[in-house]
Amino acid sequence: MIDDEMNIKIDDINSIEKMCAATWEPLYRFIYFKVQNREEAEDITQETYFKAISHIRKNNVKVDKFIGFLKIVSLNILRDKWRKNKRRGSIVNFDNINPESASVEDCTEDMAQREIIQNALKSLNGEQRTVIELRILKGFSVEDTARQMNKKEGNIRVLQYRAIQNLTKILKDEH
Repeated sequence: MIDDEMNIKIDDINSIEKMCAATWEPLYRFIYFKVQNREEAEDITQETYFKAISHIRKNNVKVDKFIGFLKIVSLNILRDKWRKNKRRGSIVNFDNINPESASVEDCTEDMAQREIIQNALKSLNGEQRTVIELRILKGFSVEDTARQMNKKEGNIRVLQYRAIQNLTKILKDEH
C-alpha cells in the first residue's frame, strides 16, 4: 500500500507508476461498487487517474492522501456522467411505438362495464346468479358447484346454460 504522505513527483514516471500500482485496486473496487459494471468501472478508473494527474500537474498541488483524492475525483466524474444521462433522458423512436399498446388504460370504462354486469346479474333469479358466481366468477367445477348447491351435476349444467342465455338477453336489451 502507498504511504499516504509519500512524496510523488508527477513528472517522474516511476512515481506515477508506484502511485497507480498502490491505489488502483481500492479505487477500482470503490468505483465498481458505485456502477456495478466492469467495463464502466475500468473506464472511470482510467479517467480518474488521467484527470487527477492532469490536475496535480497543472496546479502544482501536493496531495497528502492519494486514495482519498482519487475517490473524490472519481465521484466527480460519476456525478458528471449521471447528470449528463439525466439531462439526455432516454431515446425514443416514435415510429416503433404502437399507440394502442403504449396508451394508459382508462379504468372508467372497466368500472362502467363492471357496473352493467353487476346490474345484469341482479336481474337473474337466485339460483342462476349463484351458478354464474360459482362457475364463472369463482371458477368452481361442475361437481363442486353441484355439491355446494345441493343439486345434481346435470341440473347445474342446465342452470348455467339458462343463466348465460338470460344474462346475454339482459345485456343485449340494455345496449
